[in-house]
Amino acid sequence: MSDLRARPAGAALALKLAVLTVTRTSEVLNAKQGEFDLNAGLWTIPAARMEARREHRVALSKPALATVSELAKTRISEFVFPGQKLGRPLSNMAMLMLLEPMGRRWAITSHGFRSTFSDWASEVSPFSSELRESALAHTIGNKAEAAYRRGDALEKRRAMMEAWAQWCEPKAANVVGFARQGATV
Repeated sequence: MSDLRARPAGAALALKLAVLTVTRTSEVLNAKQGEFDLNAGLWTIPAARMEARREHRVALSKPALATVSELAKTRISEFVFPGQKLGRPLSNMAMLMLLEPMGRRWAITSHGFRSTFSDWASEVSPFSSELRESALAHTIGNKAEAAYRRGDALEKRRAMMEAWAQWCEPKAANVVGFARQGATV
């Protein structure tokens, strides 16, 4: 996260938002300004752009909301992350290519942060597996359970996303860099 903060490029902001919201690369890159309710701290991703083809509401943590709010000030496109071609979003390779000069291209993937979130939620946080799966926009495999669970526990997920954002922020007093093949990780 400290490396991403040091990079003002759109790809760095897109990756930061992907990490903070645990959304998929395509969901972030194709995000449109109108999907965000900054007053409510909410991002509503339309069903057509979701893997499960169901609308997904994302509770924005304070850092995620700050990122989206800052981008809204410099709006030049319907896309939150506009690409070089007019009317197109940032390339789907943008995040991957961002990781290369950071010395991490092969060690970290944008989708890997979703896995990291899952591990954090399961092993470190006090939040339930149902909240974790809902935040990741995973479908419920058990048809009976899916039929009865109609809500999305947005306010509980809001607390979880705030805790995740705090966990992602580096704590200078307890961060130690390790050298690997000439790069700090």
